[in-house]
Amino acid sequence: MYLDDPAAFIAANTACHEPPLIPEIRLHLATEIVPIWQMTEEEMAEQGLPPPFWAFAWAGGQALARHILDNPDIVKGFSVLDFGSGSGLVGIAARMAGAASVTCADIDPFSVAAIRLNAQLNGVSVDVTSEDLIDTANPGWDLVLVSDLCYERPLSERIERWLRGYVAAGTRVLIGDPGRTYLPKTGMEKLVTYAVKTTRELEDTDVRATSVWQLLEA
Repeated sequence: MYLDDPAAFIAANTACHEPPLIPEIRLHLATEIVPIWQMTEEEMAEQGLPPPFWAFAWAGGQALARHILDNPDIVKGFSVLDFGSGSGLVGIAARMAGAASVTCADIDPFSVAAIRLNAQLNGVSVDVTSEDLIDTANPGWDLVLVSDLCYERPLSERIERWLRGYVAAGTRVLIGDPGRTYLPKTGMEKLVTYAVKTTRELEDTDVRATSVWQLLEA
């Protein structure tokens, strides 16, 4: 049933909460009081459900959203892409901070539904796409925001090559990351670091030092 109605699944399996670092924004999140918190990836796969990355406010996204809200000139008046958007947290923060337009991109249909629900919850308008944008040309975004995507080498390397091409053409790229294994080691400028409260179920620690980086031209 839920495969045909991701929004219904989200409504039944999440609760609305503010991420610890971003009290200005409310999201549909998995918590200890809802069933999805206890479900393993294997159990979800048996039901044909993808892993619920959209159901958590990951550390990199919290740091990047905080930086944007505290420094609205980063996005004000610009066309913004929130790539690998997940819950839509970063894109919602960009819209709240004054971005002229925001496109939230995620290939997971449940994420697409979550982004729409979360944008509505926060009273902002964002465009949402499930298109795989890696290696596509830039249609006019001034700024690309990426968070928590450097956890797998092939994907990270593809994203880095693609976005360095954007940087070479004049697009600014910011990355929020808590030190994941495949974060680029060179061609990066650290802008700020936050102590982000998290849970041991997600990060094996209660607090993650999480930085916002600017990707530089190779």
